[in-house]
Amino acid sequence: MASTPGILTDWPWTPLGNFKHVILAPWIIHGAYSFVVNDGKEKDLSYFLIFPLMLWRMIHNQIWITLSRYQTAKGNGRIVDKPLEFEQVDRERNWDDQIVFNGILFYLGSRHLPGAQQLPLWRTNGVLLTILLHAGPVEYLYYWLHRALHHHFLYSRYHSHHHSSIVTEPITSVIHPFAEHIAYFILFAIPMLTTIFTGTASIISFAGYVTYIDFMNNMGHCNFELIPNWLFSIFPPLKYLMYTPSFHSLHHTQFRTNYSLFMPIYDCIYGTMDKSSDTLYETSLKRKEETPDVLHLTHLTTPESIYHLPLGFASLSSKPHTSNWYLWLMWPVTLWSVMVTWIYGRTFVVERQRFDKLRLQTWAIPKYSVQYFLQWQNEAINGLIEEAILEAEEKGVKVLSLGLLNQGEELNRYGGLYVHRHPELKMKVVDGSSLAVAVILNSIPKGTTQVLLRGNLTKVAYATAFALCQKGIQVATLNQTEYLKLTKSLDVTESRLVLARSYAQKIWLVGDGLSEEEQLRAPKGTLFFPFSQFPPKKLRKDCFYHYTPAMKTPTSLENVHACENWLPRRVMSAWRIAGIVHALEGWKEHECGYNMSNIDKVWQATLQHGFQPLMISTTRTKN
Repeated sequence: MASTPGILTDWPWTPLGNFKHVILAPWIIHGAYSFVVNDGKEKDLSYFLIFPLMLWRMIHNQIWITLSRYQTAKGNGRIVDKPLEFEQVDRERNWDDQIVFNGILFYLGSRHLPGAQQLPLWRTNGVLLTILLHAGPVEYLYYWLHRALHHHFLYSRYHSHHHSSIVTEPITSVIHPFAEHIAYFILFAIPMLTTIFTGTASIISFAGYVTYIDFMNNMGHCNFELIPNWLFSIFPPLKYLMYTPSFHSLHHTQFRTNYSLFMPIYDCIYGTMDKSSDTLYETSLKRKEETPDVLHLTHLTTPESIYHLPLGFASLSSKPHTSNWYLWLMWPVTLWSVMVTWIYGRTFVVERQRFDKLRLQTWAIPKYSVQYFLQWQNEAINGLIEEAILEAEEKGVKVLSLGLLNQGEELNRYGGLYVHRHPELKMKVVDGSSLAVAVILNSIPKGTTQVLLRGNLTKVAYATAFALCQKGIQVATLNQTEYLKLTKSLDVTESRLVLARSYAQKIWLVGDGLSEEEQLRAPKGTLFFPFSQFPPKKLRKDCFYHYTPAMKTPTSLENVHACENWLPRRVMSAWRIAGIVHALEGWKEHECGYNMSNIDKVWQATLQHGFQPLMISTTRTKN
């Protein structure tokens, strides 16, 4: 919000929240009904197509969001290196307000303006008139309006809201107070109203002009340079007729230069073009892909998890992953994304961070959780992971953490398979098991004397059970087979490892394989501590569920604007943190396969670097 908000700052439908789109329902229904019912010349295609145009605008903007985040994560052509944080994501989450606003005005205009009904698909004279009116009056008037908005009076009340974003994203382009959008629509309506009143309007001229505005707005705020130099070499005057992302980026970092809308010619005429525009363009264009110091490998979980990635829906990725009913309505898109990831079959960059001079990246393997439980998928999954490891080695990555890819002994021997196949690796492979165990041990309440171990036994489960027994805490299990496996693997006294005959324990260590029936039999007030990377389904309101092994990140960890799966904001899984700490400490050994680092050493090093334990409340407030 602006520093001193003026009148008409908030949108009229702000109190409606996510239900604001209902405002458009009467027009959308009427447009579809009248188009289906009416015959011949009475059908108004232009009125009917307003809703598809709005959908196209949302899809168009989302494509730019995904492209921008992907490119800036890789580093190619990135312009500004400053971090993007949750505060900016929250401020820009209602980027579709202007689409709703425009949609209302288009519907009203289509119904009530003379000459705005039953527009033809194409009129050449109308398209040419739109181009001329935009290049002349619209660009000229916008330039002076923009300069006026930078006057202290208007800037503090309105335009400072837009300039709160130093590192721009495509949707930053439309983050303005309501009053500003009224002014912008009046400007952009000049070509549209003129073509209507002169009888030269067409569906293509309207849709094309709106798409052009969206395209240029998104491009100018995408924070990576993509306009090739050869375009300006072939036609030098183009530099005055089309801006570049780096050109407008300077307006957000310098504030008093590069005021033009899309055509820099007016900055040239009035002497407000930033002197470093050409230099920044050249340096940004030449910028190569960034090589991370620490690489975190992960994979998709559920089909709809694609929307929760930083490359997906910005507002969803900024919150812990939960099921949203409206995503079921998008099943065609979800199915299409599943097919694309299946066919494309290549690891892709998801996000980047920076911490204490370390460059961090996350790559995603295009496989879903369910595929990791299909034995016939093992070879394909291991092939993708191995390719990613070799690519990271070639790029010069120092440490690679396996994250969700550390799925078990059957798949890849807890990551040891890759080190065994490639003993020459200079990069250190870390599965994070030691830190995961340390987090669990330090989360269990002091004074605990007995815990119940349930779920599929993993490397973390064995190590946790052994460490608890060493501390004098009794570990109980209900399954005979699991008990025999534990006694065979752990060198502990029988009094520390027992086969329980009841569910009386109130501290449960749970992993994959915990049944709903078992969970329902836990006593009231039970604390569930997951030792796997996937949380159990929360069936009990009278019990307490701890997060999967994770810790709070230091504030010095930059560019954190998305949640890691189901974890809260600025919380990172232990498996991921382990790779960062490994690199910070400069440890020379791998931690994968059946090898584990010293648990206490890893825990102390993690705390020293500013990561903090994550606690949950075990008291309930009464209504």
